[in-house]
Amino acid sequence: MGKHQVEMSTQLKKKIIKLLEEDREFRYTVAGYLGLSEILENIEKIWQNISKIWEEIKAMRESQEKLWEEVKSLREGQEKLWEEVRALREGQNRLWEGQERLWEEVKALREGQNRLWDEVRALREGQNRLWDEVKALREGQERLWEGHSKLWEEVRNLKIAQEKTYRYMTSGFRELRTLLGSSFESYTAAFTELLLEEMGYPEARVGRKYLLYDREIVEVDLFCEKPLVVGEVTLNIRTLEEANREMDKLLKRIKIVEEIYKEKPVVTLLYVLKVAPEIIDTLRTMMEKHGIKIITSRDIEEEITP
Repeated sequence: MGKHQVEMSTQLKKKIIKLLEEDREFRYTVAGYLGLSEILENIEKIWQNISKIWEEIKAMRESQEKLWEEVKSLREGQEKLWEEVRALREGQNRLWEGQERLWEEVKALREGQNRLWDEVRALREGQNRLWDEVKALREGQERLWEGHSKLWEEVRNLKIAQEKTYRYMTSGFRELRTLLGSSFESYTAAFTELLLEEMGYPEARVGRKYLLYDREIVEVDLFCEKPLVVGEVTLNIRTLEEANREMDKLLKRIKIVEEIYKEKPVVTLLYVLKVAPEIIDTLRTMMEKHGIKIITSRDIEEEITP
């Protein structure tokens, strides 16, 4: 991501955060998409109540400051009273009585403040319970999404199975199944036509082809002109030596077709009825290096089985 994109992303985030802080309607709209608008409204009311409590605390602190000013003034007056002890003893006694009442008021104020803190604490506990409910709601929503994902996976698998069945029915595999008892080449030609149909060539026809090249007749087991397709069919590959021989044979026919038709084949194939298990992976790797697709009888059965 470029520097300009990072700056734009940062500005967009700041703008969204500012809107969430200042624009109540925008904040509720976003919350509504999350399914939490009602919860956020309750939280907003709670914060409004908390703000009122803080205003009361602020007012109480201001009152307390005034009280301390009064106490300071009282002490100043007390100093003057000490200077006039004898003359104002009776007044001083009354002052002490008033001071005692003042301390009683301060004590009552402190007790009220403690009760206020108890209310704030209870409010915080209620808020924590609310967050627990939100958390439980989010966990439930996540489980719902997991179930939703599994459902879509099942639907996707069902769709794949339907497509495979449809492909099997519409591509004439009833006829192919009757050819299982005949030649493997006819079977592979029909299967190649199915592959080409899936690639967007429904009219393509595949069959044996004889080409005249360098005064010799060259036989190609599987051939299609439009699109250009070259393939060979063999019944059994048991060793790497046989694999190399079949690959060289197919590469030679690919080269001949390219020279005659002046273009590269769209698909090159090697069909094998049976491959020794210990060389199948090596054989696939060899063919893939030359862009040749190797297909075994097992691959065909897996593809056409609905």
